[in-house]
Amino acid sequence: MKNALDADFLIFDLGNVIIDIDYQKSLNLIKSELPEIHHDKVDSFYITDFHKDYEKGLIDSNSFRNKVRSYFSQDWEDQKVDDLWNSLLMEIPEERIDLIKKLKEHYKLGILSNTNEIHILEVYKMLQKKFQLPDFSPLVDHVFLSHEMGESKPSAAIYQKMLNELGAEPERVVFFDDLEANIKGAADMGIQAVHVTGPDVIFDYLKHV
Repeated sequence: MKNALDADFLIFDLGNVIIDIDYQKSLNLIKSELPEIHHDKVDSFYITDFHKDYEKGLIDSNSFRNKVRSYFSQDWEDQKVDDLWNSLLMEIPEERIDLIKKLKEHYKLGILSNTNEIHILEVYKMLQKKFQLPDFSPLVDHVFLSHEMGESKPSAAIYQKMLNELGAEPERVVFFDDLEANIKGAADMGIQAVHVTGPDVIFDYLKHV
């Protein structure tokens, strides 16, 4: 069967593409655990150097937890840090998993996500509980995670590493992401980049597959 899209590889971000996430829910929950004097720190949390380092795997989970405790001046236990941190993870809609299974009949598939060890282990628990899947390996051919690659989107380096691993020319790859900066980064590399601005975008884009 000839591919309905002029591409060999379909690559998906995780957050708000495969998995629903709610950053504000997580930030609000963290604020509820803190005195108001620290609320401005919550709003700046995602742009801290230690968060960026964790996302690129430059520090391990224990170091990240310690930096969270220090940043917020709290003595939270490890599980409390993890629960607050993972509270942004919402649902994995079944129709998205069904779509991926359908797409695998016609394309090579992959995931490219800015993530970290604490998040991805929780995502795997979600996959196991709802779909009886240990991870993404039964669904896709390649999994590219920022904390394992030492790079994060939207840097050119992470897209180049992905293309090298795929053995693909950029124009043969379609990449779906919810953040405009990541879409621009991919497009600048010559990748077909699709901005996922809502839950119907991937279904509309792939409706003829």
